[in-house]
Amino acid sequence: MQVVIFRLNNEQFAVETAKVQSINNSMEITKVPQAPAYIKGLINLRGNVISLLDINLLMDIPKAEISENSILILEMEDELVGITVDQVDEVLDVEENAIEKINDEGKKVYIEGIINFKDSIVTLIDIDKLLSN
Repeated sequence: MQVVIFRLNNEQFAVETAKVQSINNSMEITKVPQAPAYIKGLINLRGNVISLLDINLLMDIPKAEISENSILILEMEDELVGITVDQVDEVLDVEENAIEKINDEGKKVYIEGIINFKDSIVTLIDIDKLLSN
């Protein structure tokens, strides 16, 4: 499985590349009046209007002081949505058996597992479960 590894407030997370449509630099965001707090606004990507979501708020992670340099465009049930991330680190191939499943009842439902690399631990998130909440 291939994953895109990104940072939110110095923590590393991964999402399957199959869900990622593109990785973009930050762009102009049009605010939407009276939208829910997790919707940062709308962006125009090559003529497509896409909702931009605040993944920090959805995952309850404090914002970094220097943040939001990249936008991941994700394909969700035939619809594109964007999430802002502090930094995209890399795209990696990960063996299925390298992903440690978490069987903790108290864990957040969108966490698929943990990928343990030599120098870092990356949380693999199921973006569908995260955004369906």
